[in-house]
Amino acid sequence: MSAAVTPRHARHSAGLMRSIYLPRGADAVAFAMSTYGIPLLVLATTGSAALTGAAFALEWIPRLAAFGWAGSVVDRRGAAVVFHLASLGRALALAAGAVLFQLYPSGTVATVTVMVLAATTGVLTEFSYIAAETAGGAAGRRAGAHAHRVQAVLLGIDQTATLAGPALAGVLLLAGPPLMLAVITGFSLLAALLALRTPPSPVAPARAPKGSSDAGFLTGWRTIRSLPALGWLVTGLTLSNLATGLLQAAGPVIVVQHFGQSTTAVGLVWSAAAAATLVAVTICRFALDRLGLWPVGAACAALASLACLAAAQAPDYLSYLVLVAVLMAADGGLAVVLRTVRSLLIPPEKFGSTLSATILILLLPFPVAGVLTALTPPDALGHVITACAVLQTLGLLCAFTRLRTDPALRT
Repeated sequence: MSAAVTPRHARHSAGLMRSIYLPRGADAVAFAMSTYGIPLLVLATTGSAALTGAAFALEWIPRLAAFGWAGSVVDRRGAAVVFHLASLGRALALAAGAVLFQLYPSGTVATVTVMVLAATTGVLTEFSYIAAETAGGAAGRRAGAHAHRVQAVLLGIDQTATLAGPALAGVLLLAGPPLMLAVITGFSLLAALLALRTPPSPVAPARAPKGSSDAGFLTGWRTIRSLPALGWLVTGLTLSNLATGLLQAAGPVIVVQHFGQSTTAVGLVWSAAAAATLVAVTICRFALDRLGLWPVGAACAALASLACLAAAQAPDYLSYLVLVAVLMAADGGLAVVLRTVRSLLIPPEKFGSTLSATILILLLPFPVAGVLTALTPPDALGHVITACAVLQTLGLLCAFTRLRTDPALRT
């Protein structure tokens, strides 16, 4: 019996590797490199803190605008088709950008090119991400009792890409923008080719009711409002994301201009943060079993607030790197708490719409952070980060004060 089961399990694992894990891995690396590499490219090309912040906002604003649309397209056309086309489109856009940078390494053309790339890759990355998430969810459902193993591998892929992507982008940028863009193009093209092996996902009827996407968001919003614990937690984490988003948007300016480090050093900050987050998420899973939801969440909230306040006043690069890593590790713990609260409180029949609404709300601070960075003089960034850290502290304090007394979370 076992001899027959083992080859079947091996074939299943190999099938997942080819159809789900490898495409997701290539796309995740391209996602991480473009998200952190393009603001670096703006700073290296223009030397402007304002344009660096604007580029960060341009990456996130189209993502938010495309959020509902991307989900609707994936539902109608299938995850595999959208995954392939979005990755291919990103590869073509980045390849065109690499050629333009080779021809015009500086000046107006270079500036316009990188700003257009920020907006274009932001939209296409949102489509590929939603498609990859949908394909991973379908694979988990097919795995049945072993669904958690599929999701654990996918989470590990994302964190590993976030660990390696920013550092790789920073190193490649030292050799010139065309090379960095060419490598991201390669990963995007690889994701597009591997996506051809992704199994088709269920497709919605062609004549789906119009306005169903808006109705889904309204349902999610009403559900959040009807669950005070979830609403307060989302509010606190939204304010927290404003602080962490500002550190991401202003990171190139702080590290390169204030601390006098290279672009590689910017990537190392976020690679260290990703490594710390991966460790923190693992620890929190065990801590939640032993200590419960509120103590773990409150400890992560306090740690995140203190780290952000300290990062705003960091005296040198090394202390800044350590404090940002601590902040993001605590933020990873808060993400585990949020996922747990969602699973406990959201009714199953409204889970999808409520999940979409929470993600959209939590992403809103990121373009705001880019705009703040663009409008703030470099010398004043520390004061703005401090103000956002104070808001973060107040938001998380209110959230976990309410969570402590919520009867639905005392199980």
